[in-house]
Amino acid sequence: MSLYDKRGVSAQKEEVHAAIQKLDQGLYPHAFCKIYPDYLCNNNDWVNIMHADGAGTKSILAYLWWKETGDISAWKGIAQDAVAMNLDDLLCVGITDNLLFSSTIDRNKSVINGDILEAIINGTQEFFNILKETGVHIHYLGGETADVGDVVRTIAVNGTMTARWPKSKLITNEKIAAGDVIVGFSSAGKASYEHEYNSGLGSNGLTSARHDVLEKYYSIQYPETFESSLPDEVVYIGKNKMTDTLNIEGNEIPIGKLLLSPTRTYAPLLKKILEDLFADIHGIIHCSGGGQTKCMKYLPDNFRIIKDDLFTVPPVFNLIQTNSGADWREMYQVFNMGHRLEIFTNLAAAEIMIAAAASFNIKAKIIGRVEASPTKELVLKGGFGEIVYPY
Repeated sequence: MSLYDKRGVSAQKEEVHAAIQKLDQGLYPHAFCKIYPDYLCNNNDWVNIMHADGAGTKSILAYLWWKETGDISAWKGIAQDAVAMNLDDLLCVGITDNLLFSSTIDRNKSVINGDILEAIINGTQEFFNILKETGVHIHYLGGETADVGDVVRTIAVNGTMTARWPKSKLITNEKIAAGDVIVGFSSAGKASYEHEYNSGLGSNGLTSARHDVLEKYYSIQYPETFESSLPDEVVYIGKNKMTDTLNIEGNEIPIGKLLLSPTRTYAPLLKKILEDLFADIHGIIHCSGGGQTKCMKYLPDNFRIIKDDLFTVPPVFNLIQTNSGADWREMYQVFNMGHRLEIFTNLAAAEIMIAAAASFNIKAKIIGRVEASPTKELVLKGGFGEIVYPY
């Protein structure tokens, strides 16, 4: 059993998928988000889409950083995480504009004060203002903030995003085919619309990242930040404190800031790609929960996905692996490991997409391809050797 499982979480969410398997899969079962008929206006040429996601246990890292440093700005990053995890899922079906967002914040009032709520709510609007400058409009419709200390130990920051969209502009993954190349877009670095270096971690696998990197001091000092029934050998087993630093590109960056890097949204880039190359896009995947294995869930047929030119692993993931001792197989199915967005397309369009990414200072390259196969299979190749994930 992996450390991830021992901590009561699952990268593949097997129990969740089992619970929802009898539900209607929507109009396009291979699409990254569930898509329904236009129940709002009853127009056969349009669809309705609603998606819910959040910052997950990353909010606990913001809590630790705030308690240790007094810096409240990390909570604005949590606001961005809750938005980006919704937005980038919807981007995968082609939606880039006129979205509606409603937040859901559950807090333990005894440890989370009003200043934090204000930072999260204002941070959400500030993020929307940044996206508006790039042509992506998200309308903030408020939401629910509940004081539920009996339910949550610190705070849970989530949201729901919805849109009405024309069928003719949907990406449903049904066009993915043998012969496609896969363009990966880096999750790390500093995009032109970001204000500081992004570690690339995103908002998945943070339970592992937190417990594997941070030292036992945090379990003693902040018992409210973990499930009390967990065995001690999986709780804060790392070597570092939040304020320790890691040298990246000549800059000393606190480890806490690396773990808290706000989830990068690819919205400005994808808006341009979808506008210029829509017909050439066969599928889009957001490598979120499930890391590099995420694509397997949305394939329209039996294919072998080969990813044999992956990005150099960003430092934050090496930090996690060094502390945890996790093998590459587990790392690649928990974390994105260097790219959180991938597009299935043809070779000519791939080169244009890579150039478009460069204009936003986002590294991109062809990381793999699609081959015919009697079964669904994912093959990762690199300096770590070869890893095969049957589906």
